[in-house]
Amino acid sequence: MSSRRSFIKSASLLTAGAYLKPSGFKPSKQYIGLQLYTVRDAMQSDPAGTLAKVAKLGYNSVEGATYTGSEKFYGMDTAAFSKLLKDNGLIMPSSHYRLGEEKANNEPVQGTILHDWDKAVDDASSIGIKYMVCAYLSDSERGGLDHYKYVAEQLNKAGERCKKSNIQLCYHNHAFEFDSQDGKLPYEILLNETDKNLVKMEMDIYWISKAGKDPVELFNKYPGRFPLFHLKDMDNTPDKNFTEVGNGTIDFKRILANANKAGLKYFFVEQDKTPGDPFDSIAKSISYIKGTLLKSA
Repeated sequence: MSSRRSFIKSASLLTAGAYLKPSGFKPSKQYIGLQLYTVRDAMQSDPAGTLAKVAKLGYNSVEGATYTGSEKFYGMDTAAFSKLLKDNGLIMPSSHYRLGEEKANNEPVQGTILHDWDKAVDDASSIGIKYMVCAYLSDSERGGLDHYKYVAEQLNKAGERCKKSNIQLCYHNHAFEFDSQDGKLPYEILLNETDKNLVKMEMDIYWISKAGKDPVELFNKYPGRFPLFHLKDMDNTPDKNFTEVGNGTIDFKRILANANKAGLKYFFVEQDKTPGDPFDSIAKSISYIKGTLLKSA
């Protein structure tokens, strides 16, 4: 089993290198990642079996999504989850967290940027996480431009704490950050009001595109601020729904050709909703990434 995993990983590294080197994307290793939110139901019922299936499909890295609130990784402590990743030949360089302004049952939510962040950072470090990502702002956590400035201040503080453990804090976008307020974009408030070394961005290419913005223009304006990407495609319908990578309208070749300018280190396939079995969808996405994106340079 381990030899099969090694073969899959080696093949992924070779094909990734073939595509990404011309773009200037040159970290020490190349990975094809999956955001585990895509297979969230399976991870809840059978995390061990799910990770084995993910690795068998050829993914060699994953991004987590459950620490906030539970302060566990898919119901496991750091040692148990680290072992499960290792047993499947996977790394988890990035994981998602929440801000923590929104309460649950009128109580603060632990394992968030605002509550018990020290433990979250320590646990992330134990797993080997390199990027802790503020995943989403609820309606109550958004507000006006002044509140976005407050959020930026909290991100700076959280980023300082991450830095002490050699972890980079990032912020993951949706489309609401591009709803103009008084002629300004909340997303640019977050970029401009945070220290570029303490807070970087995980660009969700689907949501950026759905908001009508050009990822490459953002790379040009804020070079080096985007070490993480979510590869998520948009279908060619009036609703512009989620679809498998390569099955939609987003020009990933053009975007990845500017990876060096973005500062890209890792990318993760994510598909919030799938038309059927999510494993069928993530199989289609990785097939396109390996067969087209990584061979087209």
